[in-house]
Amino acid sequence: MADNSITLVGNLTRDPELRFTTGGKGVASFSIAVGRRYQVNGEWQEQTSYFNVVSWGQMGENAAATLTKGMRVIVSGRLEQREYQNREGEKRTAIEINADEIGPSLRWATASVERTPRNEGGNGGGAPRGGNAGGNGGGNTGGDFFPNDEEPF
Repeated sequence: MADNSITLVGNLTRDPELRFTTGGKGVASFSIAVGRRYQVNGEWQEQTSYFNVVSWGQMGENAAATLTKGMRVIVSGRLEQREYQNREGEKRTAIEINADEIGPSLRWATASVERTPRNEGGNGGGAPRGGNAGGNGGGNTGGDFFPNDEEPF
């Protein structure tokens, strides 16, 4: 089976924009600039690439509440291509990163991690991904597996 994964380190070019689906699921979108320096004939060159990122659910809400323009972040996810129509009715294609994980880069900064409170019940924010909303016991309900039903933090 082919795998499609990408990890990027870059700076946010704008604050995340948070929207909600009609079902109440949060989705944050933002873009990052990824710079690269290299030498050609002893002279330094710079190249910057820009990537759109989409983050769903609680992670998207957390990203919108935490991240701001200029922050250096690490984004891990999948490249996805989608088609849409612009206002003039023309077909367009967008390639974006559907984020699985987002975090601050600690190379030149510090961060303070605060766990978000759980909302019991409903689909609009229950347990964190891979978590167990019912407390101890249960099983893995999807997402990442944490040994002994322990969640990080």
